[in-house]
Amino acid sequence: MELRLDGKIALVTGGDSGIGRAIAMRLAACGADVAVTYYTDLEGAERTARDIGAFARRAHVAQCDVGDSAEVDALFAMLDTSFGHIDILVNNAGVYRDAPLAAMTDELWDRVLKTNLYGPFYCSRAAVSRMLKRGIPGRVINITSVHEEACGIGGGAYNVSKAGLRNLTRTLAHEVAPHGITVNSIAPGMILTPMNHEAVQDEEFLAFAEEQIPVRRAGLPDDVAAMAVFLASDQASYCTGGTHFVDGGWMLNWPPV
Repeated sequence: MELRLDGKIALVTGGDSGIGRAIAMRLAACGADVAVTYYTDLEGAERTARDIGAFARRAHVAQCDVGDSAEVDALFAMLDTSFGHIDILVNNAGVYRDAPLAAMTDELWDRVLKTNLYGPFYCSRAAVSRMLKRGIPGRVINITSVHEEACGIGGGAYNVSKAGLRNLTRTLAHEVAPHGITVNSIAPGMILTPMNHEAVQDEEFLAFAEEQIPVRRAGLPDDVAAMAVFLASDQASYCTGGTHFVDGGWMLNWPPV
C-alpha cells in the first residue's frame, strides 16, 4: 500500500542536510507540505525547499536555534500564519561534541543538551498544544541514535541527550495517546551524513564499522526517511512510544561480548 500524506503539514528541524533533508523530501513526495529549519546552513535549507517544490508541494524555510524557547515560539507563530496548523513534527536537529566528561566544559554540555533535548521538548510542546487544541490526530517523531543505549567513550553529552530524548518520547506518548497523537523515536546507526563526515572519509574506520553491521553496509539518510514516513502515516496509528532502530542490525551486537 502506498503511503500518502496529502493535505498534511509537516515541520522538520535541521532540514538543511543529511537525515533531515531526506525526511523532508520523502514527506513531500508523499504529498505533505513541509517547513524546514536550519541553524547556519541557509543554502542547504533553500536547496531542500526548492526540491520540495519539485513535488508541487509548499515549502517554507526558517532559521531557528531550537535550543532557544523564544525562537521556537516565534517559529510556531510563523507557521500558524504560513500554514495554519501542523500535523507532523520531526525533531531532527542535533549536534555532536566529542569530549570526555571529565574535560567537558559547561559551554559544550549546554550546547549539546540544549539542541538535542531541550529543542525537541520546546518544539513538541508547541506542536502538541496546537494538535490538542484542534482535536485531531498528529504525529511527533524524534530522531535519537543507537547511542541512546550504546554509550561510546567521548560522546557523553550526546549519549545523555539521546537517552533523555528516548524518555521524553515515552513520557509524551503516554500523555497524548488518548487524543490520537502518536510519539515515536527513530534511532539511526551508522548513517552516511555530514555530521559524521570525518568517519565517512576514513576508509579503514568505515570498513571496520561495516564489519560490525550485520547487513554489511552503512546506512543512507533515505533509510531513516523511509521509517519516518511510515510513522507519520495513518498506517502507524497503533504505534506509539517506541524506539525504532534503523541500524542494519548493529544493536544486535550490543553489548559487545
